[in-house]
Amino acid sequence: MSTHLYAKEDIMILKVKHGDIKIKLFPDIAPNHVKRFKELADLKKYDGVVFHRVIEGFMAQTGDVQFGNSTNDQFDLRRAGTGSSNLPNLKAEFSNVPHTRGSLSMARSSDPNSANSQFFICFTDASHLDRNYTVFGKVVEGMEYVDKIKKGDGPNGSVKDPDIIVSLKSVK
Repeated sequence: MSTHLYAKEDIMILKVKHGDIKIKLFPDIAPNHVKRFKELADLKKYDGVVFHRVIEGFMAQTGDVQFGNSTNDQFDLRRAGTGSSNLPNLKAEFSNVPHTRGSLSMARSSDPNSANSQFFICFTDASHLDRNYTVFGKVVEGMEYVDKIKKGDGPNGSVKDPDIIVSLKSVK
C-alpha cells in the first residue's frame, strides 16, 4: 500500500448516530471500487441505508441501496443484503492490502466479480478475506463509532431494528 498523503477528494465522512467516521479511500489500489463508492455517495444512495449484517468480532455490512435504504419505497429489511445499485457489477480488484481493523471492503456473492454497492468495515483483522475481497479504503478516525454499530442477533448476523448510515459524503 502506498504511503503518500491522499487527496482531499479521497476522504469520506460516514455519519452514523454515534458520530462521524473518517475514511481514507485507496484509488491507487482499487480505482473502480473507489469510483463506484464515491459515485453512489455523491448521488446520496447510501444515505438512510441500514447496517443489515453485523457480526461481533468480525464486521459490519451495509450498502444495499436497493432493499436496504430505509428512506425509499423498496425498503424491505428481510431482503436487505440481496440488492444492489442499478449500475453494473464490478470486476474484482484484489490486492495484497490486508483486511485489518477498520478496513473497508466490498461485499459480493460467490462470484468474485459481483461487487456492486454493498461494503463492510472490519472490526478486527480478517486475514481469511485477504486477496478474496477488494479492500478499497480504511477508517482513519472514528473507529470507536464503528464499534458502537448495533450488532446482529439473527441468522448470519442479521440485525433487528438496525442502525443506518445517516449520510456519506466526500470532504471537499
